[in-house]
Amino acid sequence: MKRVLAIDIGASSGRHIVGWLEGGELKTEEVYRFPNGVTKLDGHLTWDIDALLGHVRRGIDEALGRFGAIESLSIDTWGVDYVLLRGDEEVRPCYAYRDSRTEAVIPLVHEAVSFSELYRHTGIQFQPFNTIYQLFADKLAGRLEGVTDFLMIPEYLMYKLCGVKSHEYTNATTGGLVSAETGEYDRELIAGLGLPSALFHKLQQPGTVIGDYRGIKVVLCATHDTGSAVEGIPMEGNAPYLSSGTWSLLGVKTAKSLTDEASERANWSNEGGVGYNRYQKNIMGMWLINRLRDELCPDKPFGEIVAEAEKSSFDETVDANAAAFLAPESMKRAFDEALTAAPQSIGDYFRCAYRSLALCYRDAIAELQRNTGKQVDSLYIVGGGAKNAFLNALTQEAAGVKVIALPIEATAIGNLKVQLDVG
Repeated sequence: MKRVLAIDIGASSGRHIVGWLEGGELKTEEVYRFPNGVTKLDGHLTWDIDALLGHVRRGIDEALGRFGAIESLSIDTWGVDYVLLRGDEEVRPCYAYRDSRTEAVIPLVHEAVSFSELYRHTGIQFQPFNTIYQLFADKLAGRLEGVTDFLMIPEYLMYKLCGVKSHEYTNATTGGLVSAETGEYDRELIAGLGLPSALFHKLQQPGTVIGDYRGIKVVLCATHDTGSAVEGIPMEGNAPYLSSGTWSLLGVKTAKSLTDEASERANWSNEGGVGYNRYQKNIMGMWLINRLRDELCPDKPFGEIVAEAEKSSFDETVDANAAAFLAPESMKRAFDEALTAAPQSIGDYFRCAYRSLALCYRDAIAELQRNTGKQVDSLYIVGGGAKNAFLNALTQEAAGVKVIALPIEATAIGNLKVQLDVG
C-alpha cells in the first residue's frame, strides 16, 4: 500500500499526517504535531528555521516508526517568507512576515515601479510583507551581497532534506514577483528593482519529484498552504472558499488572472493553483482571536470563550483588516483604541472580534460578486475556523450565503492528494 506524508506547517503549529487510499477513499493519520511561532531577535520578528527543521525530521522519524515505509513526502507552509543562502550557508536571521522592516522601503519600491504597474504585471494584492518588499529591504541592507540562492520556506526545508534547491510555482506567486501572464518570474520587474536576476529560476509545478530523503521521494505539493487547502476541499462545482486559520483567505478558482482596475482597487490577489488561478483576498483571521486569548484568558478553552461571546450583547465592531491589528504589542489595547465604547467583559472583546471578521467576509463576498460577475450562494469554510459554529453562523447571517463548514485538515489533504497522483 502506497503511504505518503504531508508536513503542513502554519504560523502557530505544524503537523505530520500520513495518507493512503483504501477502497478508493483517502485515509489519514496524524503522527506528529509541534508548536511554531515568531521569535523576537534584536528587535525583529524572526523564524527559528533550525527548530522547524528539527521538528520536520523528528516527525518523519515518527512516521517511519509507525508505518515502516513511506513512499513520498512534501512540505507546505505559509507564503511570502524565505531563506537566503550563500552557497550552502544561511543568511541569518530568517525574518518573519509580520516584522516591520519593510515599512520604510515600500515607498522606495513604488517610486521605482508604481503599485498599479506592479499589479498589472503580477495581479498580487498589496500587503506590506510581500516578498517583493522584503527582498528590496534585504538589498538596501546589503543582505543580498554574495547570495547565491533564495528559497521559500518549504523549498528550504526540502532542500535540507534532499540537497536539491527547488522553486515551486504556487508559493512563488504569493510574493508579487511572478508574471500573471506567463506564470514565471517577471524579469522586467526584477530588473526594474535592481534585484539579482540569478536568484530567480524557472518555476516547477506541484507533482514534481525533486529528490530523495532516506529512501523517501521528496515531491513538490502546492507548497503554499492555501494552494494545498483549496486542493483538499471536497467541493461541488466551483464555489468560493474560505481557508480560516491565522489568516482568512477568501477566494474562488478562475481560469485566468483578473488584473483589472476594480480588482486592484479592491486589493484582490491572483495566486497560483494546481492548474488554475486563485482569485483571492487576505483577511485578518484567527490571529485576532488567538492574540486576545493570549492576553485575556490564556488558560480558557475556546469552547468557553465562544460561549461567553455568544452571551455578550456588545454591538460595536472594528475594521479587522486595519494595520493596527497586524502585529500590535497588545491586541487588547489595539481593540480599546479602535472602539468608542469600552468592552466590559472578555465576552465583549471576543464577540466584537468574531462579528468584525464576519463583516469582513461579507464585504469580500460582495466584492467578489462585483468583480467576477459570479453570483455567490454558498461558501466552503475549512481550517481551524471551520470548527467555530458561532463565527460560521455570524458569517452566514452577515453575507447571506449558505455556509458549508468542513472542519478537516484541508491543507494536509491537498498536500497528500498531489503526492498520491504522482506515478
